[in-house]
Amino acid sequence: MDSFRTFIAIEMPRDVRARIAKHIACLRRELPDVRAGWSREDNLHLTLRFLGNVPVNDITKVSDAVVNATESVSSFELTISDCGTFPSHGRPAVLWIGAGSTGILPASSVQIPSPSELDRLYTLIENELDVAGFPRESRPFGPHLTIARLRRPQGARQLADLHKSLGFSPIKFAVSEVVVFRSELLPQGSKHTAISRHVLF
Repeated sequence: MDSFRTFIAIEMPRDVRARIAKHIACLRRELPDVRAGWSREDNLHLTLRFLGNVPVNDITKVSDAVVNATESVSSFELTISDCGTFPSHGRPAVLWIGAGSTGILPASSVQIPSPSELDRLYTLIENELDVAGFPRESRPFGPHLTIARLRRPQGARQLADLHKSLGFSPIKFAVSEVVVFRSELLPQGSKHTAISRHVLF
């Protein structure tokens, strides 16, 4: 049976992606010999749930679950900031930039503090996927954008230290939709194609 490698995510606006791309370019320029798989600018996103290979016949179930989850979620503000690694101690394998919600954005444009809007969206999606027959994620939700996967230990700690010392000044944007993506692993890198888009009102 045919299947799609599938994930649910929030896309980054162009200006946010450009800022992150500059951060990546700085790291690569300063330490060009460190072996890493770098995220392409057009692929930068905040994963809400990675589902892996989903049978094509079940893709509609994923989109329907997101429809149900987003019905009660309004547009909210997301802040991209902070730099870290996985694991946080020992030899770093992944470089990331953090993300967190800071409030909903009602039609009146008056910000109402709600620090857990992103967590609420994630929980609603998890619940609806569970109802649709998809196993729950076993790991706790830690919102972040992966910018690099370190392929060799040589220079990895130096690169991680530079990444953290540079930091990432906070940048905010309004989250207005959630996207179900197909990911294809190609020789030139991952190709992400939107399967369905779900607007937050």
